[in-house]
Amino acid sequence: MPNAKRGEVWQIDFGMTAKVRPALVLGCDIADEDRVLVAVVYHTTALRGSRYEVSMRVSGLEVGGFDAQSLYMVPAVKLIRRRALLDSLQMAAVETRVKLWLGLK
Repeated sequence: MPNAKRGEVWQIDFGMTAKVRPALVLGCDIADEDRVLVAVVYHTTALRGSRYEVSMRVSGLEVGGFDAQSLYMVPAVKLIRRRALLDSLQMAAVETRVKLWLGLK
C-alpha cells in the first residue's frame, strides 16, 4: 500500500467514469483498525470560477486547481504515484474551501 501523506498530490485511479487523475490528499492517518481509505480532492484543469475551487500553480501539474466539491474517499491501493507536494499556504487555501463546502467553520 502506498504511504501517502497529507498535502501530497497523487496520481489516482478513480475507475472508468472518473479516470486516472491527480488528487490532493487531505486525510490518510490510517491505523490497523481503520478502513484503508484516503480522503482526497481532485485537481482539475477545467476551472469554472466556483467559490469552492482553488486556482493554483503546482510544480509538476498542469495549470488548474483543486475543487472542494470533488471530495472523495478512495482505497489506498488506488494511489499510483506521488506527483507533487503543496506548501502550508496552499493547503490552507484548499482547507478553507473544503470547510466552506461542508459548512464547517
